[in-house]
Amino acid sequence: MRALLIGRFQPFHNGHMEVVKYIIERYEAVIIGIGSAQDSHTLDNPFTAGERHLMISRSLENEGIHDYYLVPIEDLHRNSVWVAHVESIAPPFDVVFANNPLTKRLFYEKGYKVVVPPFYDRSKYSGKEVRRRIIKGESWEHLVPAGVAETIKEIDGISRLRALAQSDDE
Repeated sequence: MRALLIGRFQPFHNGHMEVVKYIIERYEAVIIGIGSAQDSHTLDNPFTAGERHLMISRSLENEGIHDYYLVPIEDLHRNSVWVAHVESIAPPFDVVFANNPLTKRLFYEKGYKVVVPPFYDRSKYSGKEVRRRIIKGESWEHLVPAGVAETIKEIDGISRLRALAQSDDE
């Protein structure tokens, strides 16, 4: 059985890694849906789908995890057909792991078993917190796998986030 994990992964952090490990212990493979794949260069979605793909694949390979598929998923803004869209671009899956209330509801209505993944110190391990720390110049690298930190530095993501946080009033 394969499990689908959907998130924006802006960026992929240690909490996400723990969820992937949890899933891999219980299912033959995990399909990681990189949500809002069309979005980038905003405070909420600073990284492109390709950058997130690289962050996640580097991190999983570093952990010796090979039973995964990465699927960029664009938002359709037509909720009635979104699940069919995901089904059309992802390998077949049996269960969905998601936290987003709309995502959970849409898959539930299509007959999927939906599981809320366990949280791992959510106050510390959240994309929003990682982005905040990067912008403020605080320590953040310990919150993400090494492959993520490597990618953020490689793409100059630190200065990108800080530039996005500026306003034209400054």
